[in-house]
Amino acid sequence: MSEQPYSYQPSAPPTNGLAIGSLIASILGLTFVPTIGSIIGVILGYMAKRQIAESGGTMGGEGLAKAGIIIGWIGIGLTVLAICLWVALFALGLGGSMCAGLGNIQ
Repeated sequence: MSEQPYSYQPSAPPTNGLAIGSLIASILGLTFVPTIGSIIGVILGYMAKRQIAESGGTMGGEGLAKAGIIIGWIGIGLTVLAICLWVALFALGLGGSMCAGLGNIQ
């Protein structure tokens, strides 16, 4: 019997926890915790990218951090768009007429 040498492949570097947190917060920002989750996701994403860059290759998760940043900015953009739409409707008088009927409920 001949012994064959084992070949070991290098393991992937551990994923940065802030990158995972960024993605989760950004997804929550689009679903259950609008705006706040998106802002937290963007902040965590940028922090994770900085930590990953400073680690010199010993830490992974740059793709997760980028995804968290992108999704977070989409959530923030949708919030800004919704606020602009609401302000425009209110300025046109549509917002006031919708709320005016609420005072007549008996």
